[in-house]
Amino acid sequence: MKKSFPILLILFFMKAAVFAQLPPVFDSNDEDRASHSEMVRTYLTPNRIVWQTDTTGKFIQNEQTLLKKGNGQVAVNDKNLFRLISTEDNKPGILLDYGKEIHGGVKISMGIRPSKTPMKLRIRFGESVSEAMSDIGGEYNATNEHSLRDFIVEVPWLGSVEIGETGFRFIRIDVVEGGENAPIKSIEATFVYRDLDYLGSFESNNKRLNDIWMTGAYTVHLNMQNYLWDGIKRDRLVWVGDMHPEVMTINTVFGKNDIVPKSLDLARDQHPLPQWMNTISSYSMWWLLIHKNYFDYHGDLAYLKEQEMYMIALLDQLSTFIDKDNKEILNGGRFLDWPTSTDPKAVHAGLQAMMIMTFEAGSEMMETFGRKDLCKKYEKIAKRLKKHTPEGNTSKQAASLMVLADLAKAKKTNTEILRKDGVKNMSTFYGYYILEAMAKADDYQGGIDVISEYWGGMLDLGATTFWEDFNIEEGKISGRIDELPKQNVADIHTDFGAFCYVGLRHSLAHGWASGPTAWLSQYVLGVNVADGGTTVIVKPHLGDLEFVKGTFPTKFGVLKISHTKNGNGKIITEIDAPKGLKVKQ
Repeated sequence: MKKSFPILLILFFMKAAVFAQLPPVFDSNDEDRASHSEMVRTYLTPNRIVWQTDTTGKFIQNEQTLLKKGNGQVAVNDKNLFRLISTEDNKPGILLDYGKEIHGGVKISMGIRPSKTPMKLRIRFGESVSEAMSDIGGEYNATNEHSLRDFIVEVPWLGSVEIGETGFRFIRIDVVEGGENAPIKSIEATFVYRDLDYLGSFESNNKRLNDIWMTGAYTVHLNMQNYLWDGIKRDRLVWVGDMHPEVMTINTVFGKNDIVPKSLDLARDQHPLPQWMNTISSYSMWWLLIHKNYFDYHGDLAYLKEQEMYMIALLDQLSTFIDKDNKEILNGGRFLDWPTSTDPKAVHAGLQAMMIMTFEAGSEMMETFGRKDLCKKYEKIAKRLKKHTPEGNTSKQAASLMVLADLAKAKKTNTEILRKDGVKNMSTFYGYYILEAMAKADDYQGGIDVISEYWGGMLDLGATTFWEDFNIEEGKISGRIDELPKQNVADIHTDFGAFCYVGLRHSLAHGWASGPTAWLSQYVLGVNVADGGTTVIVKPHLGDLEFVKGTFPTKFGVLKISHTKNGNGKIITEIDAPKGLKVKQ
């Protein structure tokens, strides 16, 4: 049986020859399943000790035993266990690395000792070494918001305790009280995730691109919890705009998955009109655009029909926020992404473009419903909005939306704005739309270069998931997130950040940053879905790559594609399509 990517990760973490297959879950189409039945959990052994307070053997003993895979069961005759020995003046601690960011908690098992009273340990989770070594508050802004990551727990005599629910890679454990001599059998990370097969794949002769594709896929996978979240440490919420890149990644990697409609329905029901979703007008527009993309990929007309009345009411509400000059005048939260939030010209330009894209999508969905009157109505509104061209915008984020809405010329915008200063002034969220606009300008090699430099820049700093925000200039002067801070070297996690992600509040596993995964599959591997998922148009753009191959989930099964350049630079394509799927080249 094919194993999902996280199981392969576990094999790597454990360095084991054999690892038992995880238990099966209920079929994803079973509506009667329990709400958490999609989730599984397994236990990971740390693969590295990053730091410890004592190396003399006086206060910390047998620490290497923590790195050995055990059976998780304490016994009265366990020998040579890891020991934390404290005095009033010396309370030892240790920092463990589990090799890759995960979602979950920790299970601590303690052996037998003279005192039967529970022992107090301080637990600190961290997405970076710096975060795991931090205190709450202070200049570095470590928090317990959204999920507890710094707290004291009591571990029972000859027993185990399992606690925590957050995103992390590192755990620091410290003894709280003096006079303790604690034999610890194991400190295992509890990994909680959906047991999904990675149906989509991407492989080229460029390992960096391959790693970026997989890191984006894995970032979204971690955020596919009971609902589709934006972050596993912070922003454990259904943010509708942030969902759009995530849904495109899910379509690319996992295919049709019920977490998408489940999360879209939650957002709809939580925000009855005239409320904007998440209080942000653009997020209500993203809700409509996600539905259009979801239908384009999967052709689920029955589900789309469930949204018809809400869609019509929302489109009609949006139509009231256009002035006599055909300019959007949306109220509520006027937001694209954080880097543009202080630039009113950029926000207006982006919202004007989004209004056009939304009414065009609305018109197409009304045609699908057979509502020709509304199809024409919303098409007319979109054309009206195109009569106003925002002026003075120079942000890459808003410019990319203007290109996608045909408010700006793709090639000219790409040359004058998108390519200006390389990957400076990028954002992990709207980076996806910048890449989309570059593709519209036929600058596929430029998109590949941006992905390699910008998203690859996070990998260079030790990232195993993509971040809420990343500034390439800050990255160039910073140390890695998997190392202790160095004197006279900036710390990418503690020293930077703005808006809601100052310092350690910054999320290092944010699903909105996964755009390159969907983009590489669509434009480099060349998989373009049409006709509600019944047709795939294959148009590869290899740029300077020698070959690319991969798979793509369709409603008929997995599509397999391989492209290779011959000696003359011509691309030779091989396609293995499932029965029923129409493939065009």
